[in-house]
Amino acid sequence: MEQVLITGAAGFLGSHLCERFLDEGYRVIGMDNLITGNLTNIEHLMLNENFVFSNHDVSDFVNVPGKLKYILHFASPASPIDYLKIPIQTLKVSSLGTHNLLGLAKDKNARIIVASTSEVYGDPTVHPQPEEYWGNVNPVGPRGVYDEAKRFQEAITMAYQNFHDVETRIIRIFNTYGPRMRLNDGRVLPAFIGQALRGESLTVFGDGSQTRSFCYVDDLVEGIYRLLLSDYTLPMNIGNPDEITIGDFAEEIIKLTDTDQKVIYTDLPVNDPKQRQPDITKARSILDWEPKVNRAEGLKITYEYFKSLSSDELYKTEHNDFTDYIKK
Repeated sequence: MEQVLITGAAGFLGSHLCERFLDEGYRVIGMDNLITGNLTNIEHLMLNENFVFSNHDVSDFVNVPGKLKYILHFASPASPIDYLKIPIQTLKVSSLGTHNLLGLAKDKNARIIVASTSEVYGDPTVHPQPEEYWGNVNPVGPRGVYDEAKRFQEAITMAYQNFHDVETRIIRIFNTYGPRMRLNDGRVLPAFIGQALRGESLTVFGDGSQTRSFCYVDDLVEGIYRLLLSDYTLPMNIGNPDEITIGDFAEEIIKLTDTDQKVIYTDLPVNDPKQRQPDITKARSILDWEPKVNRAEGLKITYEYFKSLSSDELYKTEHNDFTDYIKK
């Protein structure tokens, strides 16, 4: 049985990847230091004889016994609240962690895919964003610890490919949602749903004209799988190009949750992207991939998941910390 290593395994996306690769017949080693991940995301996998969990920080030396077919590096904080709380760890996991895993891939002769992000484009001046666009990023702004960490991650990955002949793949992930997201992590979709469930007004930053494009997690996982198995070695956008303004999205959430919450407006965070929409021409032509789940369908599934959470999860104070980010 071929073996794969998935980092960030106890996170939102990592847990779904563990499921997919188990379903594909691999033995999965899930690695996570649980700084933002949660074991409840993978507790249903613990009795699977082909799943092994390792509580480890990939910023430290990584050693995995036996052969490895693939490494999927998805360990990284991914919300603005996390950037504020753990900025050094955010930088380390994409620099030291990526370095360690690229070295492991070289040693094991394994193919590695690293999770980059649409944030490498910063506040874009090109719309939609193609892979050839180099971005508009403030390296010393509040988002810099994440944006520049991911830009460095791409650079070192390409260096290992070009200098050491390591088989690498780079995915640029756009806004993704689905079950197992952290409800109060500061990202717009869980923030809106959490506010609606708590009976709070929905907070829109700026005037609501900024846009996002939301991809359901099952579609993203399919794109990741196809890119990993493909021969394409340059960065590739994977996301849903169905763009919507944040103001309109707030109204969608109010309708979805059948609530009568008001929408309130507050200051836009520094360097917050005004537009976000992937150009997925390459994914369509090279991977024969495009999203299948429309937003209405995906939101319904996600809302049902959030409704099932305990009151302790619903009323965690984590969501209040996002105000600190605005003030930066």
